[in-house]
Amino acid sequence: MEAIFSTVPETWKRKPYFDYYYYNTKTKYNITHHMDITTFLSQIKKNNLQFYPSILFVIMKVINENEEFRMSFNQDSDLGTWNFVNPVYTIFHDDDKTFSDIWSQYKPSFRDFYKEIISDMTKYKDVKKVKAKENQPINFCPISAIPWLSFESFSQDTYSDSTLLYPIIKFGKYYEKESKILLPLSVFVNHAVADGYHTCKIINEIEEFGNKIESWI
Repeated sequence: MEAIFSTVPETWKRKPYFDYYYYNTKTKYNITHHMDITTFLSQIKKNNLQFYPSILFVIMKVINENEEFRMSFNQDSDLGTWNFVNPVYTIFHDDDKTFSDIWSQYKPSFRDFYKEIISDMTKYKDVKKVKAKENQPINFCPISAIPWLSFESFSQDTYSDSTLLYPIIKFGKYYEKESKILLPLSVFVNHAVADGYHTCKIINEIEEFGNKIESWI
């Protein structure tokens, strides 16, 4: 799939909101939701699939269906959207408790995506650098797991200004409550590109798409 960048038109309806939240108040926010993955997890186990690459597919499929979360500046500092973004995700080195970032080429079908993730995780599992796989593309979505804790909420910050517009997604340890399996999912958003409506929309869609697993597995 070829990556295509389209600049936002002059008539873009969110332009005043983008300018206000990017240049003036510079607002970013987190929303955490404990989403129901009961059906999703049951089918993953039934089909002998790994949880991590499978949930990465669910998240990336929804992200790529919502243009607000595919927005960025290109190399010429133009604002626009990509036709898709690739997953950038973390792998953990259990022997020394460090982690590395790797990226994989996005594939819209589950089986192709799953195969791609498994291949990259296997290839780079022993490469101990912050960025284990080089040549990370400019169109990406960062995702990482915190599988040691079923956190109630998650927040993060950076010391300096950043031009990053993509969401940053974290998920924790899933757990059982009232006969449901719940997964803490946190989405860090630049308010310039997405309001609460847009962020709640993708969180709800991630939950719904995951539990419709029998239709796409």
